[in-house]
Amino acid sequence: MKRPALLLAAIVAFGWARLHFEAALAVEQRAARLRGSQLDLSMREKLGQMGFVAALSGFRAIVADGFWIHAGTAWERTDWARMKIDFDIATSLQPRCILFWEMAAWHMSHNATVNALDNKKQREAVRIRNARDFLQIGEEYLLGGIANNPDSSKLHEALASLYRDKFNDHCRASEFYAKAAALPRARQYVHRFAVYELAQCPGHEREAYEQIVALYKKGEHEHLPTLLKWLGILQEKLAVPPAERVYIP
Repeated sequence: MKRPALLLAAIVAFGWARLHFEAALAVEQRAARLRGSQLDLSMREKLGQMGFVAALSGFRAIVADGFWIHAGTAWERTDWARMKIDFDIATSLQPRCILFWEMAAWHMSHNATVNALDNKKQREAVRIRNARDFLQIGEEYLLGGIANNPDSSKLHEALASLYRDKFNDHCRASEFYAKAAALPRARQYVHRFAVYELAQCPGHEREAYEQIVALYKKGEHEHLPTLLKWLGILQEKLAVPPAERVYIP
């Protein structure tokens, strides 16, 4: 009778210790923003048994790098489906790696999109639909990267550029350029890009004009050709009285 009782006590003690360990681990994961990289059954299917065991054993970075390298091989073969699987695994295992999110988004929203549009074996409607799907995947990668790295100015800027260049969505482009500019290590030009895109966002011309004038008044280092161009365009569009206009040499 003593042996079963001791065994039961050991199981209870182990369960109690594990509960506290997992609770502490969850806190650390949230602090490190790693909650998006859980090794669930769907991840096991993608990784395979050996890769899954390796990831569980503390080799996340090595496994992630392996799939990242393999994604490059898939890109060379224009195997976009395989490449996406590799990117999904790499970003899930290493969600704090900015490069993984940025390059995954680039390959999908640029390379895969161009390839889809150039595929003459398919009807135009199918090509356009496939290109649109790849663009959306690229957007999702950047949004996922930002969710895991909200302090990354680089990812915010990349998403803003995607909205500007591929979606032709100047309002959202302005929004994310502005968010990028407000973050540490933002590139010097990003704050101007936010204003340029706002100038092309319907209904926000007056707001954009006021911001451009504010930039202009900061000094000659802001008197760049693009800023002067939008200053002139908005003064005409808003019919700013001659006496209130900024003189553009």
